[in-house]
Amino acid sequence: MSKAKNKVLLKVENVGLLKSDKWLVRGVSLEVKQGEIVTLIGPNGSGKSTTAKIALGIHKKIDGKVQKFTDKIGYVPQKISIDWTLPIRVIDFMLLTEKLTNDQINVALNLTGVDHLKNKSLSNLSGGEFQRVLIARAIAKKPDLLVLDEPVQGVDFKGEIALYELIKKISEELSCGILLISHDLHVVMSATDFVVCLNGHVCCSGTPQAVAKNDQYQELFGDRASKILSLYEHKHDHTHAQDGTIKRKNN
Repeated sequence: MSKAKNKVLLKVENVGLLKSDKWLVRGVSLEVKQGEIVTLIGPNGSGKSTTAKIALGIHKKIDGKVQKFTDKIGYVPQKISIDWTLPIRVIDFMLLTEKLTNDQINVALNLTGVDHLKNKSLSNLSGGEFQRVLIARAIAKKPDLLVLDEPVQGVDFKGEIALYELIKKISEELSCGILLISHDLHVVMSATDFVVCLNGHVCCSGTPQAVAKNDQYQELFGDRASKILSLYEHKHDHTHAQDGTIKRKNN
């Protein structure tokens, strides 16, 4: 049976978390639908990971309400503790906490482009390869909802672009909804449907282009914001023909 498009998978309503008399995050609302990528952006300490953990039910004593309309959820945390001295292969890592068939492992590693690393030691992987294995582990059971917390950390700029393209591909191939956490819009622009900008609360939200133009976003990210906006507008207000001429959209 095919998955229903536009089905709401996750609904977060006015959530907050108070710890030691300090609000880590407050008044956050968002929803993720089937086949949609929603990105949480904001500076370090803005409450992105906290919001993701609230959505996943990891934090229990919260303000507000979280509704999940699926039990099939994959998660890649921001940090994962591994004893790198242990001789763990990729296939061993895939099976550490999940019962997976060989077929499930092979399909997931193939989709993330690291099937050739199946028997390689984790300690010998590059940053980008390890992130792809983490994502493969999260999608092995074909989740309806995938939560990715800073999935491009430890990866160079070229690797970041490739990983965001992979995330878009996963969204399309699995028809899953994705909640993606990032520190800024960066190259997330082309892969994201909806953006929520956090700084302890929701500063602004909307399409990537609308958020990039928002005064609060520009104030939060300064010079980087204007560079990102100009890059986005350059990419999206025209196309380049094969002869090198520029064709403006809506002309």
